[in-house]
Amino acid sequence: MTENASQQPPAPTTELPTQYAPADVEGPLYERWVERGYFEADAKSDKPPYTVVIPPPNVTGSLHLGHAFEHTLIDALTRRKRMQGHETLWQPGMDHAGIATQNVVERELAKEGKSRHDLGREAFVERVWQWKAESGGQISGQMRRLGDGVAWSRERFTMDEGLSQAVQTIFKRLYDDELIYRAERIINWCPRCLTAISDIEVEYQDDDGELVSMRYGDGENSIVVATTRAETMLGDTAVAVHPDDERYRHLVGTLVKLPLTDRSIPVVADEHVDPEFGTGAVKVTPAHDPNDFEIGQRHDLPSLTIMDEHAVITAHGPFQGLDRLEARSAIVAALRAEGRIVAEKRPYVHSVGHCSRCKTTIEPRLSMQWWVKVGPLAKAAGDAVRDGRVTIHPQEMEKRYFDWVDNLHDWCISRQLWWGHRIPVWYGPDGEVVCVGPDEQPPSGEGWRQDTDVLDTWFSSGLWPFSTLGWPERTESLAKFYPNSVLVTGYDILFFWVARMMMFGLYAMDGTPPFHTIALHGMVRDQFGKKMSKSFGNAVNPLDWMDKYGSDALRFTLARGANPGVDVPIGEDWVQGSRNFANKLWNATRFALMNGATVEGPLPEPAAMSSTDRWILSRLNSVVAEVDAYYDDYQFAKLSDALFHFAWDEVFDWYVELSKTVFQAGGEPAKVSQRVLGEVLDVTLKLLHPVVPFVTETLWTTLTGGESIVIADWPADSGFRDAQAEREISTLQSVITEVRRFRADQGLQPGQRVPARLALDGTSLAPHETAIRQLLRLQPEGDSFTATATLPVAGAEVALDLSGTIDVAAERKRLAKDLAAAEKEKAQATAKLGNEAFLAKAPDQVVDKIRTRLAKAEEDIARIQSQLEKLPPA
Repeated sequence: MTENASQQPPAPTTELPTQYAPADVEGPLYERWVERGYFEADAKSDKPPYTVVIPPPNVTGSLHLGHAFEHTLIDALTRRKRMQGHETLWQPGMDHAGIATQNVVERELAKEGKSRHDLGREAFVERVWQWKAESGGQISGQMRRLGDGVAWSRERFTMDEGLSQAVQTIFKRLYDDELIYRAERIINWCPRCLTAISDIEVEYQDDDGELVSMRYGDGENSIVVATTRAETMLGDTAVAVHPDDERYRHLVGTLVKLPLTDRSIPVVADEHVDPEFGTGAVKVTPAHDPNDFEIGQRHDLPSLTIMDEHAVITAHGPFQGLDRLEARSAIVAALRAEGRIVAEKRPYVHSVGHCSRCKTTIEPRLSMQWWVKVGPLAKAAGDAVRDGRVTIHPQEMEKRYFDWVDNLHDWCISRQLWWGHRIPVWYGPDGEVVCVGPDEQPPSGEGWRQDTDVLDTWFSSGLWPFSTLGWPERTESLAKFYPNSVLVTGYDILFFWVARMMMFGLYAMDGTPPFHTIALHGMVRDQFGKKMSKSFGNAVNPLDWMDKYGSDALRFTLARGANPGVDVPIGEDWVQGSRNFANKLWNATRFALMNGATVEGPLPEPAAMSSTDRWILSRLNSVVAEVDAYYDDYQFAKLSDALFHFAWDEVFDWYVELSKTVFQAGGEPAKVSQRVLGEVLDVTLKLLHPVVPFVTETLWTTLTGGESIVIADWPADSGFRDAQAEREISTLQSVITEVRRFRADQGLQPGQRVPARLALDGTSLAPHETAIRQLLRLQPEGDSFTATATLPVAGAEVALDLSGTIDVAAERKRLAKDLAAAEKEKAQATAKLGNEAFLAKAPDQVVDKIRTRLAKAEEDIARIQSQLEKLPPA
């Protein structure tokens, strides 16, 4: 904590504006928190550590609603742990996002009529750094708006000098341990971005294509294959069939003529082929398909590359120089002219991979790349979860994790880009290959050159939990804050980012995993459960809702939807509802302050309290225990819902209302309730603070005069419970609720006063008569009182005189009309459900709808008959 943290806070005021204006409060409050150093973490502290890293957002853009959701959850966890006395570090930073950032800057250059090649590598990289300096602050500003309690002094960037040293160090170690190698393999290639890309950067969608069946060879030795990529047939080096397929057994080991070429290719038998799919025979193009590459390796087939990096045909012949899609049509036409097309299906809808950055169709391509041998690393990552060192939450996500790490293929880590961590390998004039560590001098002299590729972004972000703490140096921060306490991230990157952090953390940190718990959340969707996307027109800029309703309202809405591992629907109406909750909290605290609520001194003894006071304190302690249990289980939706209903339903709607009569009467009971109300609000605001930090800070400092709720102590369950008081107030609530329902049924206005006689003697309700009358707008009976309606409730009796408030005859006539309509509806629904012919033909949803109508009609009949019975005679 900085020196400013020890300064005296401004003198508290017991006054609040009549309305809460988030825009006036949030910005200044956040800056005060930062200036006082509340979010900083001291590696020398003797407090127990609590560490969470931010999943580093890409420097290219701004925070979307998914970021706001994830940040809300992390901020809630860290704020609570800070209040519980932990030395809490929420580590901020951003990812250099190699391909995405390079694309952004290249588009900027294109506006100037230039390409990166016009600038050259060094000048282009300098231009990217310049762009980062200008644009990188946008995300930081949005994080501040949201209230992220991150340690800003520790902010990191994956291209920082220290993190770059970590990248070079681990590359060198992996290389020396023969876990990094260079080889020619099939990769995902983007012909637009001109680089290999990772699996996570490939988006699959159903495209309209064509399925073409074509005959190779002639006569009895011919064989038919089908493909959606006819242009790749120029690179075929075999046809494969299943070894047990009797149809083709006579062809295995023979050669067939490859159409449009001067080559003959073998027919091979391979277990990979599905004899039930298509013709049971597949063309094998090892240089342009990952499965074909594996078949080629097993059968020692040559790999013929027939396209360049732009996906232009390079094979000799009439198709040379054509784009792949142009070549596809030309080759099908040529095969058709030779009579070799057996069948054509258009459109043929199939899943096609696209570059997530530029939407270009991905081309599988044989290429010399750098790879990580993941076998031993992935095994260690699986073992850490199996032996309990790391817990995945929710537990059902474990299977997906194991399915991934137990079947992980070697990882292509090289990218043909200029922006990123350049591969620290030099090649000599005589074929030498030298990997250079961060403290080593690269070889120099004529003919030596560094590899031109950079590393996959996931390589550097995989080091994030320890590189941000100073690794490879054994820093105080690394010793204090590694491993992380929890990783909060979306299930969609479980396989990509999480698995890589697990592999690298266990490797670099001597078998210590990077975090104790992996808490997975779902994706934010619109209120109808649809994925949010600009193309769908349902994407939301979180700043728009924060501007309109306040950051607390957005945060509370997101937290209330956060069930572990489940997608989160969100709509503007729900954010508006959360804003209303913040306003209710504000108004209740204003009421408390105006009525002398206080946190000064100890709580009165239970014997000095009313049953209402004991009830709310009993419920308060139960909620403290409940919220703690939910936090420990990462049940954000349940803890938020529990707090919402406790605060709104029990504190605001009941305790505050019941206390009004006490405060009006004054005396010692009022002083007791003032202290109890202060306690309830003090604890409730603390419990709410991690999720709604701004409004709770304002209200709590005003109520208590404390420096900041950020550094206040987290509430503890005192163990106080009073089951008798809870039963008594529950009975009181049932009486008030039942009479209110009756009043509403009779058409009485909420504020309309009605004469009433209360028979409460001998019940627990007797001490509450004043409150009952006030809350129900019940006048004393008077001399002319006539009990026209009597309500027996909870052992007591409430008699009402409605003679002067409603026209009984007109009310009976109205209810009789409603009853007739309900009985007619019941008769119609009953007749349909009794008609066997109708039930046999009607769809299930229609029958269900009629059953629902019948149930509603029966409910209406019972309700209306009850109302009629309670009315006085006309």
